[in-house]
Amino acid sequence: MTPVELSRTVLRAVRRAVDAGELSVTVPERAVVTVPGPGGCGDYATGIALQLARPAGLPPRDVAEIIRARLLTGQAGQTDDADQAAHADQADHRIEDVVVTGPGFLNIRLRDTASATLVEEIQERGKRYGHATGFSGDVWQLQAAHEVRAVVVADALGRIMRSQGAAVRVTCTTRPAPEWETGLGVRLDAYGKRVFPGPLVVNIRPAPALSDPVRLGRDAGRWALLHPASHDGPRIGDDYLVQRESNPLFRVRYAHARIRAVSRNAADLGFDAEPQALTGIETNTGTGTDTATEAKNLLTHLADHPRVLAHAAEDRAPDRLARHLVSVADAVTPLLASVLPCGEEKPSAAHRARLALAEAAGTVLAGGLSLLGIDAPEHL
Repeated sequence: MTPVELSRTVLRAVRRAVDAGELSVTVPERAVVTVPGPGGCGDYATGIALQLARPAGLPPRDVAEIIRARLLTGQAGQTDDADQAAHADQADHRIEDVVVTGPGFLNIRLRDTASATLVEEIQERGKRYGHATGFSGDVWQLQAAHEVRAVVVADALGRIMRSQGAAVRVTCTTRPAPEWETGLGVRLDAYGKRVFPGPLVVNIRPAPALSDPVRLGRDAGRWALLHPASHDGPRIGDDYLVQRESNPLFRVRYAHARIRAVSRNAADLGFDAEPQALTGIETNTGTGTDTATEAKNLLTHLADHPRVLAHAAEDRAPDRLARHLVSVADAVTPLLASVLPCGEEKPSAAHRARLALAEAAGTVLAGGLSLLGIDAPEHL
């Protein structure tokens, strides 16, 4: 279950409570679902009860308890087993427990099978995991200023918005420099001041690059322009070319290349990836690492990928995707040491489960880099 799916589940619970007269509020368009903060527990948390408390005229914890009951059984206040069974079809059985903490935060723990389901979904959808299905109905024209960063940002943003179902034309006020196309891989649909009929026009004007990124090459040059927020001036330097941990682009590309190497090594050892519940991944590896925490942390980032893509498109912020890929890379790297058997150890179900999780991370990294117009290397 992804945060987007869980957000919809929470909203359905609120809507059922409103329909039953337990809450007198307008159902919001979105429930923000995040990783639990200090004092929280479970896999995800939402503060929607605090948001609804004032319009409902109830204490936040009372609102939280109403929503909690709806999430768990589909019917608030039911204690009779028959009544609970009658409404069980309204509950989402991927949710194992919901705990109210603090002033009214809902902390949600998913069933173990949710981890296997997520990895299977990523396997099935491949690099299109997190993409919208079908046409959203939105038609946009991204009009970039004649400046290298504006053109690269518009190009990447067009890719991201298309992944969310929008129809997008990427244009520039005048013809871009040839080296922006050949050296940075920029693809435009048109140039000039023409506005195509019908689409909504968005002018792309990020803080400009003060030096030439073309000298860094396509991948490093694009990353240098896309990783900072649009209002921050990009730093164009050789730091993006060095292979060290201080370089976020290296960490992302290295994580992908290492995952591919682990997959090849696993094939040589004769075992394949097989998604399993989190308990299957957590088996003690003898490596001295906390595999359970590593796996759970990575799963959280993978589940968040669709939300990140949606927000990057909505907020016109490709930097959000770039930073998310760094988080995924940093989350998967510690897990890789436990994927392959050590010494005389035989491949087990736990190894196959960890391999599936690592390969899912590799798929997310490759798909995200592709949307940014950056290569995901098999070797590095």
